[in-house]
Amino acid sequence: MKWNLRMVAAQRDLWRPTDVLAAFQQVGFNPSLSKVAALWGGTPVTVRLDDLDKMCAALNCTVADLLQAEPLAEAQATPESGQQAVGGEGQGPGPVRPVPRNRKGGGPRSLPPS
Repeated sequence: MKWNLRMVAAQRDLWRPTDVLAAFQQVGFNPSLSKVAALWGGTPVTVRLDDLDKMCAALNCTVADLLQAEPLAEAQATPESGQQAVGGEGQGPGPVRPVPRNRKGGGPRSLPPS
């Protein structure tokens, strides 16, 4: 998901987290300034639906304005890589097998301490 709070706020001539906090407080949403700054500065991990509803009311926008769906990078990379899950259907080289990592020393393992 793409978080567009800064863009939506800028379209409403709100340029700082303190301006956004004032708009939130007008609709009865009273987060701390640090929470608003965190929402302003990056994509939140979680947002309560009640809070999202109040943000939309304060900014006169919709949830679709604040959140924009983006395709997952893993979903696009998997078909192109040619790898297939064990038991997967389709044509291909077969199931993906684990590959041992190269060690720095390159030689056999040492014995454990006695």
